[in-house]
Order: sequence, then structure tokens, then C-alpha cells
Amino acid sequence: MRIAMIGGGYVGLVSGACLAEFGTEVTVVEADADKLAALNEGRMPIYEPGLEKLVQENVAAGRLTFTNDLTTGVAGAEAVFIAVGTPTRRGDGHADLKYVYAAAEQVARALTGYAVIVTKSTVPVGTSRQIQQIAQSVRPDLEFDVASNPEFLREGNAIGDFMRPDRVVIGAESDRAREILRRLYRPLYLIEAPIVFTSIETAELTKYAANAFLAMKVTFINEMADLCEKVGADVHDVARGIGLDGRIGRKFLHPGPGYGGSCFPKDTLALVRTAQDYGAPSRLVEATVAVNDARKSSMAVRVVNACGGSVRGKTIGVLGLTFKPETDDMRDSPSISILSRLAGDGATIRAFDPEGMEQAKPLLPEGVIYCKDALDAASGADVLVLITEWNEFRALAPTRIAAAMRGRVVVDLRNVYDPAAMREAGFDYHGVGRPHLRP
Repeated sequence: MRIAMIGGGYVGLVSGACLAEFGTEVTVVEADADKLAALNEGRMPIYEPGLEKLVQENVAAGRLTFTNDLTTGVAGAEAVFIAVGTPTRRGDGHADLKYVYAAAEQVARALTGYAVIVTKSTVPVGTSRQIQQIAQSVRPDLEFDVASNPEFLREGNAIGDFMRPDRVVIGAESDRAREILRRLYRPLYLIEAPIVFTSIETAELTKYAANAFLAMKVTFINEMADLCEKVGADVHDVARGIGLDGRIGRKFLHPGPGYGGSCFPKDTLALVRTAQDYGAPSRLVEATVAVNDARKSSMAVRVVNACGGSVRGKTIGVLGLTFKPETDDMRDSPSISILSRLAGDGATIRAFDPEGMEQAKPLLPEGVIYCKDALDAASGADVLVLITEWNEFRALAPTRIAAAMRGRVVVDLRNVYDPAAMREAGFDYHGVGRPHLRP
């Protein structure tokens, strides 16, 4: 079986490599010259655990190729996946679909026979119908179907999510399209992964509904963390107490500085705008967006308060910059607003992230000092702030942190460290949603 993947970004590259691993012949069409050159040289334009090895093995096996020639890329393909970016449109919060529609037009012009045009990008309800109209208008003679196959990949665990998914959602309305996509995902049938066939509109909405619900869980536990601090409760015990209820579940009940990344911020906002446009506003999602935006700003205030009300002239060591561990993605990371506020208030920032520092540099204040490791970031610091919970930070002994620092204030925005151990090491320890412990 042969398919084409339009777009060699995060979704397209991971999906293409995994489908090639299934034995499918995959051509990834990438227009960006630098990204294409990197892929053809075996270098990954993104950091994702296991991806480089997977790509190199399937390239070597002849199942995965990269090109900027769309006509060559789609030749003979039974399915063509559109996996281009859908960023938030400036000014109104809607998803910007110009790349999706441009790809749809180019694919329709290039096809020489029947294929299923599949939206893999996260798109609002109605987008696939618009793709169908575009393809019909530019190629009235073309025989094709349109389908929606949203991705549910978590950055940092994307390959595992693709290979062992909770479910695969396919919105398709013709028997021919369903059969092609059923054959494509046959390896997942063999491991009894649920394959859910729906209407096209249902598949499109399912992706947004899933991300919005998870974002609401994150925001809910963050609000409960704030309440725990006021009443003397422990948010982790609260999260465990409610998460053991099978109707709620334990995942995404981890307090922190707010969600970021490539999906939750833009998808919740896009769902809000879509719901408003259709006259069915989603008040819960609207509140989630507002609360999460406010939370990122409040985390900087938390650091300022831990420093006695001012950070001017203080050195702040920062552990973690990306929006989550095991990725180099800085999109909408809480670190951006936190460090911008602290630097603006006169602090010197010494920061370290295992993978995200090059991506962070254009987004953070110019004066940020980028360090070689975690202890280097803590060196001479008056206060240490943990923003992203990389595993290597968990292993740092409190005594080693204390030896590196000048001050004794730690603001742990992910609750990585044991409060009792930090207090024994002489730290004034501030977590999220649990008691503040002084030395």
C-alpha cells in the first residue's frame, strides 16, 4: 500500500514514520527546504524520543522517502494525508486554515487517479467539506473521497501513542474510503486497538472535544491546588482521592503552572470560536482558556512573593523551559510569560533545559543566561524555580542544589521534590497546592 503525507512537521513526520513501520510505502512531502535537507540527511527537525531511529530504519528499508515535489509524492497513492499546521489566526482566535486549503488544492491538481484525501491536521468542523468543494472545483473530473483521521499524539510519547493507541477515529462516508483506511490500520486491528468509524463532522469535533476536556481537567486541578493552599489540604491527595473514581480517572490531574504546547492552547480557543459561530457557546471551555492564561502570569507573582515581594537584583535559577518534558517544543510554554515578567522586574535569569534552549532563545528576554546543566543554572542563585519536570531534575540531591545556590528559596511549580527533604536541606520550599515548609 502506498500513501503520501503532506507536511513533515510533528504530526506528519511521526505519523508517516509509524505507518512506514507498519509496512506501508510512505512519501512525506515537505516544502521547507531546510527541513527537507535535514530529513534527507537523517537529522530530525524536532526532538521526539525514538523518532530518529524509527525514521532512519524505515528510510534504509525503502519504505519512507522525503520530497518537495508534491506531484511525485502523491503519484500512485491510495490515501493522501494533509498534515500541515493550523495555527491560531491572528486577531480572532480561529484556526488558520490557509495551509490546509492550499494543500488540498495542490493535491487535487496533482492526483491522476482515485485517492482518499484525509485531514490529519486538527481542523474545525466543516473543514473536510470545504476541502471536498475545493478539490471538486479545481478538478471536476477527479474521482476521490474525503475523510477525517485526527491524531491523538502526546509530545514525548508520540510513537507509543501511534503504535498502541487508545483508539483510532476515522470519519469517512464511502465504503471505498473506509476500506482503504481499514487496510492502512490493519496492524492495529491485530492488537485489538479500537477503530471508531464515524461521520466526517463527528471525527473533526471529537479531536477538539478530547483536547478541551483534558485541558479542563488540568485547569480544574490547578484551581483545586489554589484552594488547597488556602485551607491546608494537599492537592496530590485530593487528586488521588478523586482520580481513583473510574468515572474521573487519574490522568491529567497534576497541578502546575498551566498547560501549553502545540495543541491545548490553540485547540481550546478554536473550539470556543467554533461554538460561538454555531450559536452553541461552550462556557466551560471559555472559562478554561481564561483561567489558564491567568495562571501563567500568576506563577511569576508566586516567585516574586517567595522572594519577599521583589526580585530586583536577584539571580533566579530556572530548571526547564519547554511546556513539558521529553520535547523541545516551546509553543505557549508557561516559562515564556514567567521569565518575561521576572526579567522585566529586574531579575537575572540563569536557565537550563535539556532540549529546548535553542527554541527558547527567540522567545525569552535577551538577558537570559543559558547554562550547561541544572547545577550550573543553580550556581549563585538566590532562588531556584522549577518549571518543567524533566527526569534529570528529579534526581538532583537537595544537598547538591544547596551547595550550588547562594540563597535558600525553591519554588517548585511541578511538585517534583519531597517537601520534607527540601526542608531538611535548609530550603524555604514553595510547592503548588501543598503546605509551604520553612527550614
